[in-house]
Amino acid sequence: MRLSDLQNKDVVDIKDGKVIGKIIDIEIDENGNLIKIIVEKYKFLISMFTTHAEIEVNWSDIKKIGEDIILVSFE
Repeated sequence: MRLSDLQNKDVVDIKDGKVIGKIIDIEIDENGNLIKIIVEKYKFLISMFTTHAEIEVNWSDIKKIGEDIILVSFE
């Protein structure tokens, strides 16, 4: 699977079923292992009380990568 394939999928929180956003970047370690995905929040999730338009999702928080979505669960 390529990064471009992942970027076309919606990232969804498994707990409430809400779409968080789309992948805009990844973080890899010095050995080339993917450790985090960077998700740009959809505009309606950004409130006037936060300046963060991105969420870092640890690779271990990804529960399933499907055909259309990526399911994540934050601990």
